[in-house]
Amino acid sequence: MMSDFRIEHDSMGEVRLPYNAYYGAQTQRAVENLTSRGQTCRISGRTIPPALIHTLGLVKWAAAKANDELGLLTSGRSPLTEQETEALLTASLEVADGKFDDQFPVDVYQTGSGTSSNMNTNEVIANRAIELCGGDRFAPEKRIHPNDHVNMGQSTNDIFPTAVHAAVTMLCEERLLPAMRKACAVLEEKSQAWQNILKIGRTHLADATPMTLGQEFSGFHEQMAMATACHAAGMAGLHRLPAGGTAVGTGINTHPEFGRRVAAILTQKTKILFQEAENHFAANAQRDGLVAWHACLKSAAVTVMNIANNIRWLGSGPRCGFYEIKIPDLQPGSSIMPGKVNPVLCEALMQACAKVIGNDQTMTVCGAAGGQFQLNIMMPVMADTAIESVSILAGALEIFTEKCLAGLEANAEKCREGVEKSLSMVTALNPYLGYDHAAALAKEAFQTGKTIRELCTERQILDSETLEQALDPMKMTRPQQ
Repeated sequence: MMSDFRIEHDSMGEVRLPYNAYYGAQTQRAVENLTSRGQTCRISGRTIPPALIHTLGLVKWAAAKANDELGLLTSGRSPLTEQETEALLTASLEVADGKFDDQFPVDVYQTGSGTSSNMNTNEVIANRAIELCGGDRFAPEKRIHPNDHVNMGQSTNDIFPTAVHAAVTMLCEERLLPAMRKACAVLEEKSQAWQNILKIGRTHLADATPMTLGQEFSGFHEQMAMATACHAAGMAGLHRLPAGGTAVGTGINTHPEFGRRVAAILTQKTKILFQEAENHFAANAQRDGLVAWHACLKSAAVTVMNIANNIRWLGSGPRCGFYEIKIPDLQPGSSIMPGKVNPVLCEALMQACAKVIGNDQTMTVCGAAGGQFQLNIMMPVMADTAIESVSILAGALEIFTEKCLAGLEANAEKCREGVEKSLSMVTALNPYLGYDHAAALAKEAFQTGKTIRELCTERQILDSETLEQALDPMKMTRPQQ
């Protein structure tokens, strides 16, 4: 009867691990070290995100390809055959494709460099490559070795942050930036369509002068456009990859061309312009680029949260709120109040933004306190946090744009209703009456319940033609024309 466990050895001795696991001794040691003695508690119970697992596979593929191009895999102390090299490349891509996600059991909260997850990746790829060649992946002697071959020319210290940079960049390019640009385009469409819908503006939550709903949404569009541009610009630091620096940035045990080739191979594969870091000592030691990028992401989350909250307010009602726009009805909003409908997606997006804003504090602390001398030792939690931020903001914004923003309708009648009633209409009379006289009119209008126009007509403050021109609300929205 086959045992449920097998025995492997590493530099520290014998290790017992699940028989069919593709990972090896170093991964198992990490799992045990991060689990309570009673095997009942792990630190978080979460492994590194699938997006990072996949990108580690992709980076290992690029590294193997670079080493193959340089002739290093098929020469030296332990050369591989062409078949073994091809198997190593194939196994790396299988990890990148997500075929071995269940073979990455190490907790997010682990060694600060990510060594456990890097070795986890090396062991899975090596054992799978052996299997692809028809060999025995359980044999004590590894014909395709996790350190000598899969990790050739690499250190966790340069490869793990390379994978983090690449994973975050790809997520931003594939999901977040398109979501932001789509939201931006929809906001622009609304602003154009609603240019002639009069409404009252508000400052300090109090009635202000007239504007159009289109003008209001043009402001939201500009906010989103600027946030998108800021976030895109902030990604520049992520395009510079630490690969090639190895342990401390000197590049010990790697080929001088390795870093450049890895960046070029990843660029060709992903169509994203990656570059070798100009200074490997900074690239290994600090995560300043990641911190700066997340600060831009936080800024974008601030903008998105503000827009979602404004839309939520503008859609409030339907009878006792503003109700100047109609938000799509998607689901019942109350367990006790029949017929109530809530701005669900505005609130979901706002919560996602709140999480991103909070995550930025984690990124800031990790960047400031994590980097000592030649290594930042908080990279796994930075990776987990960064990927979470991109994923939830992209997901919430995609859904919000599709199911809420695109379906917004203007309530033109409700918008116009407030314009004539507003006491701030009196602002247009300042040039004719002066501030003090206009203020007195506003107070009297409020006390009597009359509109500014009614009071001025009754008092014959101005002749009818002048009054009509002065209190033309559309003209107030475009005073320079």
